[in-house]
Amino acid sequence: MPASGLALGSVRVDVPVVLAPMAGITNAAYRRLCREQGAGLYVCEMITSRGLVEGDATTKQMLVFDELEDVRSVQLYGTDPAYVGKATEILCADYGVHHVDLNFGCPVPKVTRKGGGAALPWKRNLLGEILTAAVSAAARYGVPVTMKTRMGIDPEHLTYLDAGRIAEESGAAAIALHGRTAVQGYSGTADWAPIAELVEHVGIPVLGNGDIWEAADALRMVEETGAAGVVVGRGCLGRPWLFRDLAAAFTGTAGPGASGLVLPTLGEVRTMMYRHAELLSQHMGEERGCKEFRKHISWYLKGFSAGGDLRHALALVSSLAELERLLAELDGDEPFPTVVLGAPRGRQGSPRKRVVLPEGWLDDEDGTGLSLQEDADEVSGG
Repeated sequence: MPASGLALGSVRVDVPVVLAPMAGITNAAYRRLCREQGAGLYVCEMITSRGLVEGDATTKQMLVFDELEDVRSVQLYGTDPAYVGKATEILCADYGVHHVDLNFGCPVPKVTRKGGGAALPWKRNLLGEILTAAVSAAARYGVPVTMKTRMGIDPEHLTYLDAGRIAEESGAAAIALHGRTAVQGYSGTADWAPIAELVEHVGIPVLGNGDIWEAADALRMVEETGAAGVVVGRGCLGRPWLFRDLAAAFTGTAGPGASGLVLPTLGEVRTMMYRHAELLSQHMGEERGCKEFRKHISWYLKGFSAGGDLRHALALVSSLAELERLLAELDGDEPFPTVVLGAPRGRQGSPRKRVVLPEGWLDDEDGTGLSLQEDADEVSGG
């Protein structure tokens, strides 16, 4: 399938693939690593509007961009239109951001209990007020605003069709839909049928999200739903080369064979691991960068036969020299374990019994003028 690219207002993406923001993962180093593998749009970790407006130090530390990051994309979380509008303006004016994505998909209880994330689209007018504030602020700088959401709170409280309509009416450039409800979290299987339904329902581009573990999944999602592109999250954990595969698949340059994949040997994975730690060290300093890299070890080595003692030592690495020495102990000729292809990666968990919501949240669908305040340090995704 040849790629037609993706247009998000003034932002043009050669390959219709977006890296989903993931807390503690999609920092400047990881975005650079993924960008080196293939074309796409790579979104910064989610930040809070309140944290940005009030000058929270942690929020500012997250807003770091690589020197080669020519398209700066940030996901913004907020529940108050005034805060979201002001934060959007700060991103555009002070940080030179080219694209702002609003998060209405986070299923984490500490977020939904305050009416944020995937809970917020239930209040239709509040959703519109927030989108309008962000779009208005960004328009002065020619910056497009998009939104990401889920199907709804639970099967009895679906919001995605109204959210798509409101996004379009508010001037959003696109909407991304994760094919799960908030009550599902990351469990079970994503339902792509609502993505196709949303495509028919709105005139703006719809991006599909959920269970894209391989490049073939992305092609199938676009074919089955008519989505303009895909959003990839957990599927790239420990596999930044997935963006190489996606670029090849969408541009019709994938190799021969059933999968079209060029699977890396453990030696090639080893090289990628060191490159990742090296970039983290460049951005954070070597000690902190190596500590940050530790969480990625199990994802990179999933399915490989590396011994437990070596894995344990790698998970405690504190310098690039130590990492290089330990990586040298891996068998560089070991082929990629095909058994892990198509398998879920990262967090899954079980469905929740219910979504934690503010008292009386479901009593009405309006929310006009509702005053909600998120914590300044919320970090998640959706």
